[in-house]
Amino acid sequence: MAFGQQSGPPASHRQVALLLELLNDAGHVDFRDARGPMGFTQRQAAGKFTRDEAEAFIEQLQSNETDGSDAVARPAPPARLTADERTLRSMKPEQLAAELQRRGWIVIEP
Repeated sequence: MAFGQQSGPPASHRQVALLLELLNDAGHVDFRDARGPMGFTQRQAAGKFTRDEAEAFIEQLQSNETDGSDAVARPAPPARLTADERTLRSMKPEQLAAELQRRGWIVIEP
């Protein structure tokens, strides 16, 4: 079997649709969005599952719904950067060091 290939018959369209619906209910946009929290492989993040894999993930999501646990919580979105922060991040390290030295700071290379 080649790397990344399925090790069984592919999941039915109904299984994939149900899995996507459960992921949406859990707060995920798509399979790629749920890759980290669900532990999907790269192949699974592309929406390709075997019947057994799809069934196992469906059962996991349904059991999380019934017991109220939040095992598939989404990570907090990254904080939005201010205009000043974006400007600082876009500067070359040499420019930033020169500006800090101009303002009286002592700058050393890491």
